[in-house]
Amino acid sequence: MNAENFAVSQNNNQSRQDHFRLQLSLAETIKKSLNGKANQGRSPEAINLIRNRFKVAIQHTNIPLQKKYVRKLYDGVVDEIMGLGPIEIYMRDDSITEVMVNGHHQIFVEKEGQLIEVPERFVSEEHLQKTINKIVEPLGRKVDASSPTVDARLPDGSRVNAVVPPCAVDGATLTIRKFSKDRLTINDLVDFGSLDESMAEYLEACVITKLNILVSGGTGTGKTTLLNALSGFIPERERIITIEDAAELRLNQRHVVRLETKPPLLSNDSEVTIRDLVKNSLRMRPDRIVVGECRGGEALDMLQAMNTGHDGSMTTIHANSPRDAISRLETLVLMAGMEIPISVARKQISSAINLIIQISRIRDGSRKVIQITEVGGLEGENVVMQPMFEFDDQGENDGKVIGSFKAGRLRSMYDDQFKMRDLSFSPVPYNALNATKNGRQRMKVERS
Repeated sequence: MNAENFAVSQNNNQSRQDHFRLQLSLAETIKKSLNGKANQGRSPEAINLIRNRFKVAIQHTNIPLQKKYVRKLYDGVVDEIMGLGPIEIYMRDDSITEVMVNGHHQIFVEKEGQLIEVPERFVSEEHLQKTINKIVEPLGRKVDASSPTVDARLPDGSRVNAVVPPCAVDGATLTIRKFSKDRLTINDLVDFGSLDESMAEYLEACVITKLNILVSGGTGTGKTTLLNALSGFIPERERIITIEDAAELRLNQRHVVRLETKPPLLSNDSEVTIRDLVKNSLRMRPDRIVVGECRGGEALDMLQAMNTGHDGSMTTIHANSPRDAISRLETLVLMAGMEIPISVARKQISSAINLIIQISRIRDGSRKVIQITEVGGLEGENVVMQPMFEFDDQGENDGKVIGSFKAGRLRSMYDDQFKMRDLSFSPVPYNALNATKNGRQRMKVERS
């Protein structure tokens, strides 16, 4: 790189790529000189070692750098050596929920529900692919032309997906869904406006009454977050088995067993799927089974568990409405590899699932529970569904969606079960979901 050109480019928009190239070059030079001595995380000793090597490396470049760039350059070099290079700054930012790299030349992040393109770039396709392997190699995985896709989980729980050529036509892609450091409770979701207090009270009653719950929604709508919040209502005395592709659920109860799938690491390696773990969990004396997501034949095993005494189980599914969730479950049951008539599958679903919670990311980027629907068996060939709550979208104001949550006009199909557990509501229709004591007072639940 021509020193004179770089000195001039620092003052215009063309500086970015030159800056990133210099940053990567310095990082590679310093990393070679360290001989693995910086593999201590961001310890003071490691940072001090890199700082000293950086000062020496800068002197050898003979490039006239403006002072305001030196600190920025140093921070970038540290991120390159000890982190994930250009995206490390966003991995440390708690307000960023997702990082999306579309080839080495384009990076987007999600912040407050909105997608934002950021100025950082990878220097080349090789640079990006090295960063991807830097993420997955400690997990025993590798991505290259012979194995071009990978799903993995970072030590902090963040989910990683990467696709490289030839499957990624325009260059390698990397998607990281960051793992929230703070476990959100149902009260947090109420504060965020994802649902209201009456809905929270009703859902609390449903969980304690051991209704089988299906959380439905699209990608990135907050299904796992809601599932985790609902799990907080499970009484402490019950044994809970959680089953996930990537362990994200964080339950506070003491008696929790967490199971996670195992992909084949080598061509002749074994694989443990969600379905394998659901089957195995039935031998583990569970009071509740919580499956992170049903996306295949495990749906049949989950429904059979719900229908054979494992009440209070919960899972999520990708669907756009409660009715679509039922149809999606039917499809997944048929994927189990057994010759099951659609009428039998529908009967299994209608008797197993008691409640469907539909969550959505709406136009302004906020996530809301847009419908809570009870399932009450079959009438002929149709699954009986009764909406209990809905979000009434009333338009926008200054880019924000305005609306309100409205309760249905029918009493719950499970009102008698609520009363058996002393979770009685007033006998008026559920458009005013009040506890029998003190009107709209928060109902108190005995958890022991």
